[in-house]
Amino acid sequence: MHKFVKYGLILMSSVVCSSIFGQSPQFPIVKAFGGIYEIPDARELPDATLTYKILVDLSTAAEDNKQISRWVDNVARLMNLHGLAGVPKAALNVKVVIHGGAIFTLLTNEQYQERFQTDNTNLKVYEALLEAGVDIMVCGQSLIARKMVTKDLWPGVKVAHSALTTITTYVPQGYVLLKF
Repeated sequence: MHKFVKYGLILMSSVVCSSIFGQSPQFPIVKAFGGIYEIPDARELPDATLTYKILVDLSTAAEDNKQISRWVDNVARLMNLHGLAGVPKAALNVKVVIHGGAIFTLLTNEQYQERFQTDNTNLKVYEALLEAGVDIMVCGQSLIARKMVTKDLWPGVKVAHSALTTITTYVPQGYVLLKF
């Protein structure tokens, strides 16, 4: 291959890569959380004409209590990915039921500091999710099992009878179940 053609291909490749990989994250629906990126080559995209009904079963605990749980942030990513594809916020009906080890992400900042000696950074994400229209629920059975009471929790959460019955209530109504 002629060396000018070779260098031209290298230059073109670097321009294409920098335009894809040099992007800043975008936050079309959930502001400041769940940053996502444009994928110019994507051929499989959400259908912007559909209404989405999504139930997230969130039970996985954070890996590091000092950081935002990647699982909580993933709910924001889910919404932002749909938004980037043109799905309007009003067409996203997202419910999250939190149980198991993930329940601690819902503690008030005071309760979180007492338990983990650090601020609860997840609360900012939950606030942004609530503002974006997400319905956030906690399993009442998990509260009892962990000897927690409602006043220990972030005030934006609703107490559900159980995660199990929440799932069996919404899946027959056409909600797609995602497990985080």
